Amino acid sequence: MAWTLDDFDYLLPQELIAQAPLARRTDSRLLQVAPTLADLHFSDLPSLLAPGDLLVFNDTRVIHARLFGTKDTGGQVEVMIERPVGPHEALAQIRASKSPKPGTRLRLEDALDVEVLGRAGEFFHLRFPEGDELIALLERHGRLPLPPYIERAAGDTDESRYQTVYARNPGSVAAPTAGLHFDEPLLARLAEQGVHTAYVTLNVGAGTFQPVRVHDLSEHKMHTEAYFVPQATVDAIAATKAAGKRVVCVGTTSMRALESAARSGHLEAGEAESDLFILPGYQFQVADALVTNFHLPKSTLLMLVSALAGVDVIRRAYAHAVAAQYRFFSYGDAMFLTRDSA
Repeated sequence: MAWTLDDFDYLLPQELIAQAPLARRTDSRLLQVAPTLADLHFSDLPSLLAPGDLLVFNDTRVIHARLFGTKDTGGQVEVMIERPVGPHEALAQIRASKSPKPGTRLRLEDALDVEVLGRAGEFFHLRFPEGDELIALLERHGRLPLPPYIERAAGDTDESRYQTVYARNPGSVAAPTAGLHFDEPLLARLAEQGVHTAYVTLNVGAGTFQPVRVHDLSEHKMHTEAYFVPQATVDAIAATKAAGKRVVCVGTTSMRALESAARSGHLEAGEAESDLFILPGYQFQVADALVTNFHLPKSTLLMLVSALAGVDVIRRAYAHAVAAQYRFFSYGDAMFLTRDSA
């Protein structure tokens, strides 16, 4: 079937876009998407899982990827790091009145002298000062980036709440938001119940917020993101499948990492880059179920969940979530989806 952008649109009232986290991570709501929809709380998640099921988390950590400053000509710039490409270099988006040319020098946060080396597609290739490695410089001088639909600057609360409690590998410019609902007591409850856990790392790039710019989705080119799947996770998934239990991905990033690593037909450990674009009709290799937040209209993530659960199922779920005033996007509520057997 030929899919178009309009197939993945829905009306969302602005007031349903969550602007801040709730008091506790598990206070969020959870919509169980099954033959019938069930309104739950995230603390009810253990009731949807069985002993022997495997939760796969993305353990990436959000870096201080946003920096403000000036060009050597005096013009104002805003820099959003897309990804490090070495200990002192990075690809980045730059907002400025005029795009900086190769050789332009930027003074960022009144602390870092950065050189524009050139372009790499839609991104700028930047060289940062030598000495401390890039991540350390960003953590010291940069700012935590919040998604563009959160209409405020990051505050002290966001420093902890826009990270998962298990974040450990720095490299993302956006949080794997399905994981934001988990706290240590809930993880302990799941472990006591016999639910197993495993980890992958997928570093979320700023490209995740870029709109799809084509009407015919067969023409869309997916942005790339670096991922790593450990051998221990491959082994845990094999054991789970052999026992007849489910692999439950926590977030679309975990799912994309696993499905990318299984493109050859079997799951392989290792490090690579993913440009996997999942549309309805895709044959899932690994994922049996998914914990995820609600996604933007016309986004590739909405297309992914439609591929997993079914287009009509997702349309019904989103219509219900809007009517029931669920909170949407990064600091919003969650869904539990199972793979459409068809």
